[in-house]
Amino acid sequence: MNLHEYQGKEILASFGVRIQRGIVAHNAKEAVDAAKQLTQETGTGWHVIKAQVHAGGRGKGGGVKLAKNLKEVEELAGNIIGMNLVTPQTSAEGKKVHQVLVAEDVYYPGDSETSEFYVSVLLNRGTGRNMIMYSTEGGMDIEEVAEKTPHLIFTEEIDPATGLLPFQARKVAFNLGLSGTAFKEMVKFISALYKAYVESDSSMFEINPVLKTSDDKIMAVDAKVTIDDNALYRRKNYAEMRDLREENPIEVEAKAVGLNYVDLDGNVGCMVNGAGLAMATMDLIKMAGGEPANFLDVGGTADAKRVEEAFRIILKDPNVKAILINIFGGIVRCDRVAQGVVDAYKNMGDAIQVPIIVRLQGTNAELAKEIIDNSGLAVHSAVQFQEAADKVKEVLA
Repeated sequence: MNLHEYQGKEILASFGVRIQRGIVAHNAKEAVDAAKQLTQETGTGWHVIKAQVHAGGRGKGGGVKLAKNLKEVEELAGNIIGMNLVTPQTSAEGKKVHQVLVAEDVYYPGDSETSEFYVSVLLNRGTGRNMIMYSTEGGMDIEEVAEKTPHLIFTEEIDPATGLLPFQARKVAFNLGLSGTAFKEMVKFISALYKAYVESDSSMFEINPVLKTSDDKIMAVDAKVTIDDNALYRRKNYAEMRDLREENPIEVEAKAVGLNYVDLDGNVGCMVNGAGLAMATMDLIKMAGGEPANFLDVGGTADAKRVEEAFRIILKDPNVKAILINIFGGIVRCDRVAQGVVDAYKNMGDAIQVPIIVRLQGTNAELAKEIIDNSGLAVHSAVQFQEAADKVKEVLA
């Protein structure tokens, strides 16, 4: 589950991570009130107006602006709220901005130059360990840094048996070229950041940039946080932060009816029971010359009602040119699934305008094939994997 910047910063601050302070506003008047309050609390004279959407690169799309007075706060907030923000991480249509974060200016003059760093905490799936990734090149696209100057990206893996050790936090600060007060501040920042990552059940914390201010404070100026969905049952307060407006509406609808659905860019819809079989089915579609339009796991109860719900979800994607149903009948019998497909097809009437290939294997597979073949519906049956692949290729031709 992705969070907005202001929500990620709330979590960071609750674990003692220093953040750039800010207040959320939903219209221009609220933005002005927020700016006045921030000036009273922090003494800041300038304010940063930041669009709150689930996408990076907001500055490049015009979603981050500096206001030097209250008139500019009102004008900039009014322009940003309601706009469709297009960034390198959004579609061509962009994302509608419903709120902005009015934040304090932290690039004030002082005894030393400000510096920007990149720091993230995530799981290294290759080693099964948490990893701190960091760089001196903060404020930039980390992908671009990795491509052009990979030697400027450092990593520190954390042993799960010991957690983050003090020498590792010091190593990060040293590699970032810090000394004195800034060094000590960075050590505290890294320790608090890792604690926040672990204890919030997050799958990623990305802070870009981490700022060293002119008076040697270390703080998170931005925060991209992803919470592990599987842990939300024990993080009720984080679950309430979910902004469904930012998520794919088809995926939201599928989740509401208990289907595991991920929207993709292809032309062949998939309806499968079991995640492993779903991945194999997606490979099968590609080998047949198609592209999977979705990942959809209906689970172990593929009855008529559930199959119909799955059909309706898949057909909301206008790019779908065919649907492949691939069910292994272990717990659920194949003939029950076949009857469910037939009943769902009849219930939906003319709503299904694309070819359907049904491959059922397992208990009562032959009986299931007879049910499909004798249904009189425009449904192609298959028993073997290759047979299903051939039929997918045939209907796409």
